[in-house]
Amino acid sequence: MMFDTIIRNGAVVLRDGTVPLDLGIRDGKITCLAGRLDPAQAAEVIDADGQYVLPGMVDAHMHISEPGRTEWEGYLSGTRAMAAGGTTTFVEMPLNTIPATTDLASLQIKLDAARGQCHVDYAPMGGLVPWNLADLEPLSAAGVAAFKCFVATCGSGKPGDFMNVDDYELYRGMQVLARTGDLLVIHCENAALTDKLGRDARAAGKTRVSDYVASRPVFTEVEAVQRVLLIARETGCRVHIAHNSCPEAVDAIHRAIADGVDASVESCPHYFLLCTEELDAIGPRAKCSPPIRDRANQERMWDALRAERIHIIGSDHSPCTPDLKASPNAFDAWGGLSACQNSVDAMFDAAVLQRGIDPSLLMRLLATRPAERFRLGQKGEIAIGKDADVVLLDPTRPYTLRAEDLYYKNRFSAYEGRRIGCRITRTLLRGRTVFRLDSGIVGEPAGQLLRPGE
Repeated sequence: MMFDTIIRNGAVVLRDGTVPLDLGIRDGKITCLAGRLDPAQAAEVIDADGQYVLPGMVDAHMHISEPGRTEWEGYLSGTRAMAAGGTTTFVEMPLNTIPATTDLASLQIKLDAARGQCHVDYAPMGGLVPWNLADLEPLSAAGVAAFKCFVATCGSGKPGDFMNVDDYELYRGMQVLARTGDLLVIHCENAALTDKLGRDARAAGKTRVSDYVASRPVFTEVEAVQRVLLIARETGCRVHIAHNSCPEAVDAIHRAIADGVDASVESCPHYFLLCTEELDAIGPRAKCSPPIRDRANQERMWDALRAERIHIIGSDHSPCTPDLKASPNAFDAWGGLSACQNSVDAMFDAAVLQRGIDPSLLMRLLATRPAERFRLGQKGEIAIGKDADVVLLDPTRPYTLRAEDLYYKNRFSAYEGRRIGCRITRTLLRGRTVFRLDSGIVGEPAGQLLRPGE
């Protein structure tokens, strides 16, 4: 046989366009793209007639809470949700676990926990926290995909948990990472302002999710973005600004790029799919930080996406147990969305089917550019020689998302009840089917640890 698998009759989404092609796969790699391939040349033939053939999403913003908070989300449940949602690779944030990934010992704990449990491929991040300046270079040498820090307040104060940095700690950390060449991912909100505005809202008896949004206005995000970019320019550190929620932040990053800063823009599906006006009806399941802003802001974010001023879309999947979302006071609820399972289909529906955006543009944001920015060279694109990470999506198969459709450890989502106008029918990881809509997760976990640059 010339191929292990042929995918026939699909609309293949390449980097720069969508073309009717057949796809030949051998030894886990894409080895042929042709107008027509002979089915007799393959041991397995998959008919994608009427479907889009997409590259698997490379989710550069994922939180798995194992170990330490495995009841929130473990590797097994989290990667099942990713496979069902068309994500084939994730870059894992260093927090929500205890211990957070801030030194070689905690990195090894994470790697040991992930081994043999992942249905998709993965690459860990290290953290920059106030006490681990000396650990950054060893983590870099160990092959983490990037580093993450917060300039907004974070952490529970428990031993081993994550913690935000002040400007001095950020500056010193950036100096080290500029020497190693590593990428620093940064959560940007002004800690002093948002903390005290939140206290003011509580004191005034505010409790709604929309009140929480009002306590974190746009300027508090933009100020932090601008400050971080100024320090990045001074140090020469490569930076990736996480989960931008507003066009003003996107514009600030592009001004810095024009000024020579090596920076990139990330946003998340929830900033395009939800708006403040809907949040009180949804409740704390839709609470996150930076918050989901109003409908006018959302339309301007769509304009930025169309213009490709947003480089990467990551899920920011940050799950928790139901009790942490149960408070009637939004200020008391955990701030994070369970989101990774619907990054591809809900965004494809909203972008391509509803707004006529080119599928190749969307997949550059979901797959190609995150693979490039995080140095995962075999991922993110349907091209000869790349890993055969492939997703089949049926654009004529709408459904309404129900809790029972979810693979998360805790089956709830801000998107429950949402009608999504398309559906993922199959996911392949390195040429091997890991999810089918008609039968669910296929086979044992086969995800591999990735080393950036290899």
